[in-house]
Amino acid sequence: MRFHIITIFPNIYDSYMNESIIGRAIKDKKISLSFYNPRDYIKGNKSNYKPVDGKPYGGGVGMVLQAEPILKAFSNVEKKIKSKKKKVVIFSAKGKPFNQKIAYDWAQKYEEIIFITGRYEGIDERVKLALKAEEISIGLYVLTDGDIAAMVVSSAVVRLIPGVIRLESLKEESNFNLLLKKEKRGELGDNGLEYPHYTRPEVLRYKNKSYKVPKVLLSGNHQKIDEWRKKEN
Repeated sequence: MRFHIITIFPNIYDSYMNESIIGRAIKDKKISLSFYNPRDYIKGNKSNYKPVDGKPYGGGVGMVLQAEPILKAFSNVEKKIKSKKKKVVIFSAKGKPFNQKIAYDWAQKYEEIIFITGRYEGIDERVKLALKAEEISIGLYVLTDGDIAAMVVSSAVVRLIPGVIRLESLKEESNFNLLLKKEKRGELGDNGLEYPHYTRPEVLRYKNKSYKVPKVLLSGNHQKIDEWRKKEN
């Protein structure tokens, strides 16, 4: 899968995207990342500051990212897209709530994903209209920028790409089977949340208190362990 990210601050991604699972996925050529800075598509002297925002029509505080630089950047993205299986996403607090089901669908359906990240008061609405982009929100709150949202969604999607993480690990995660079967939470007798996890030591001492691993997890009885996990999640 190839990710194309349109952002005015591409360097923000360096540390996060090049580490851990995403970093390995890039190294193993499971995914690739390309960045496009709208400032690069504004005419003028390279040494001069290139504004990509403007005051909103109708008044209001803050600035809005202009459509033209973003659309020019997207035109460059189009030249590099090799597959028709593409998805264009704009991050917005008023967008569709992102969830695990969406992450799974994108990992299965698309070969090219284009993220357009906003900043300030947002992006000129005409970018969404012109590109037929889908607005996505990662929560009911407002961030300083859409770059954090792009990293969050990338993380959720990348790990579901075949070969990035062992399938056995994914199957044990919360909601995996429910999501694939498109079943509602609660139909299998649980609320869809992750069960508690424990690792060594067996007894943890902290501030003169002991915290023990539940005995059932030490029993070796897989049936009872499964029953406990269903009860606890």
